[in-house]
Formats: sequence, C-alpha cells, structure tokens
Amino acid sequence: MSQESGLKTFRDMGGLWEQYNVTEVATPEAWQRDPELVLRFYNERRKQLLLAEPNAGHKAIALLEKQFEVKIVTQNVDNLHERAGSSSVLHLHGELMKARSTTNPSLIYELESKDLNMGDKCEKGSQLRPHIVWFGEEVPEISNAIKIVKEADILVIVGTSMAVYPAAGLVNYVKSKIPIFVIDPNKPDVHQNNVTFIEEKAEVGIEILKQKLKKIK
Repeated sequence: MSQESGLKTFRDMGGLWEQYNVTEVATPEAWQRDPELVLRFYNERRKQLLLAEPNAGHKAIALLEKQFEVKIVTQNVDNLHERAGSSSVLHLHGELMKARSTTNPSLIYELESKDLNMGDKCEKGSQLRPHIVWFGEEVPEISNAIKIVKEADILVIVGTSMAVYPAAGLVNYVKSKIPIFVIDPNKPDVHQNNVTFIEEKAEVGIEILKQKLKKIK
C-alpha cells in the first residue's frame, strides 16, 4: 500500500540495509546484541516516513467512509492511512511513530522527534524501544484483527503477497459467502469462494473497487 508513497518494504531493500541483513536489525536478538544499530535502522525508516505523503490509494480508502463503515487492518507500520483521513486503523506490526518501554509494553509514547536514542527512557526509567513487532515476536493485535474480519460484510485485501503469517491467515475467518476483493498486480494466492481479483496497483484498484461496491450496495 505504501510503496506508491515511496516507502520501501524489506523486500524492496533486497534483504539488506547498508551491509546488514534486515533480519539482523528487526529481531529481539538484534536488540539484545546491538540496540544502537536497531535504533539507527528505525530512525532512518522514520526519516523516510516524515518525507512521504499518503498516496491516492490511501485517500480513496479514506473516502470510502462516506459510504461504508471501513475498518483497516494493516501490516504497515507507517501512519499514512491516518494522515489520509481513515478513522479506524489497526496496526498488526506496530507503529513507527511510537516507542514503548522495554519492561512494560503497555507504556507507549508518541515520538515527537524523528530519532529514538539510547538513554531515552519511559516514566519508569527503562529504555524505550521501537513500537514494532519484530520477527519472532507475538502479534498482540491478531485477536482484534480476527474479530474485525469475522464481523465484516465485505473483505478487501490490498497490496499484500499473502505470504506473511499470521496476517495472511485472516482471510480464513471471513463469513461464508462474504464477497472478497483482492487488489494487487501480482494476484496473490487467495483460494476462498466469492473472490474478485483486481490486478492493479492500489491507486487504480481502489477506484475500480468503488464502482464494484456501488453494485453491491
């Protein structure tokens, strides 16, 4: 979804950041081994985000709220959906513009500046870490995401390879006979019934989706 705003995914990086494998800067083990390196990686990601703007796809999804109750479940850690105007966004993998305590995960803070450094501490005196779900960590919001999918009258999947779990498994919780729309130029593997593929990038695909939703409504 955010590629069209110029934000690179881990796959876009070719698996590398500078001379490091991205998995070396996005795991609990990396944090224990070299927290300064991990902080620097996410500070760089944050700088890119601050320069990015919501694209037409983000804005089109936000505009759907004029006609539908829209709940977004995203694997992206940026805030572009919110900046585009979407009012209900659940971040499965955390949020880049937030930090949390290393000892109390419920202590979460908005980052007012682009950098998070060693020595930045929570109110209890513990070092802050990026509010990101790293490889190998549990996904705390998955139960809330499942609830949203179970209650959905229409499911729209945008710009995902359907290869990252547990997010890719959410489609299995949709109610029987609920229409599913998949927007992606690469046509990911989705084998449920009632699936309509829109083989376009998000910006174009959302506009096509809007026309199809008019027929349903």
